[in-house]
Amino acid sequence: MGKMEAKREQKRHAILEAAEQAFLTDGFSDANMDAIAAQAGVTKQTVYRYYPSKADLFRETLKAMGARHDDNASDHLDLPDTQEALRRFAVSFMQAHLTKEHLCTFRLLVSESARAPEMIQAFFSVGPAGTEERLRRFFTERLQIHDPAHMIRLWTAMLFAFQDEALLDVRHPTNAELEDHAARATQVFLSGITTQ
Repeated sequence: MGKMEAKREQKRHAILEAAEQAFLTDGFSDANMDAIAAQAGVTKQTVYRYYPSKADLFRETLKAMGARHDDNASDHLDLPDTQEALRRFAVSFMQAHLTKEHLCTFRLLVSESARAPEMIQAFFSVGPAGTEERLRRFFTERLQIHDPAHMIRLWTAMLFAFQDEALLDVRHPTNAELEDHAARATQVFLSGITTQ
């Protein structure tokens, strides 16, 4: 990477860091592009040169956050033992969705969805599509479910069991609780499939 490219990458990184702080603190609608530029140490024109709109900046901020916190939950689906693959996926999936950043983002989406529908579009453009595709392939090939959309919804719904309490900051599960829930959810799910 040349000096110019390294400098551009440094600016891009600074903008995304400032944007993350602004979005999670002030919300999407109230996040100020001037303040983001000042925090990043660049001009507002520079921000818009990299990210033509606030929705584009939000989308790229989500991608950067996802890359930073991605523990590759879907990679567990490559394990040869089907039950172990689902169990490990479940633990990683729950851990990822219970991080402080993910919970803050979810609160932001809920609170501002009516005022800023472009924010929701940005979220879903970078959100769960990759994971859903991996699950779709796994359910089709390993579990012989030829129209897996409904079963994926049922499976992932079990994995959001702790989210409400975490979102309300009432209680956060321990790793041991996540491991236990993942094992039980996997067992229930697979036994439900074999009895169909």
